[in-house]
Amino acid sequence: MKLLIRWLLLSSALMLLAQWDQGVQVSSFGAAMIAAAVLGLLNAFVRPLLILLTLPVTVLTLGLFLFVINAFTFQMASGLLEGFQVHGFWNALLASVLYSLWGVIIDIALEYVFGRRKISHG
Repeated sequence: MKLLIRWLLLSSALMLLAQWDQGVQVSSFGAAMIAAAVLGLLNAFVRPLLILLTLPVTVLTLGLFLFVINAFTFQMASGLLEGFQVHGFWNALLASVLYSLWGVIIDIALEYVFGRRKISHG
């Protein structure tokens, strides 16, 4: 249940992002849901590989290159999907930062609402 709510909230965050940033376009809420799922898959499978391959650059830039990797994954998702478009690197960078921040806020809110399940011994 928590995963489904997180997915819906992240999809809503993409819709909101498209309203704020003219460089990001989302055609519908369904497209936002697919984009959120694809971004999640890219972040789970492709992003770790990119981080590993660019580790020397990431170390030299004291971790700032991770923002470039995030922007690249945003642009990659845009290239894979028709209803989700990101125009240009700087828009992808801004969108990825905002989307990540909203993801953190959503995770904190969901942790507050659902809490961690505790086993009672007594």
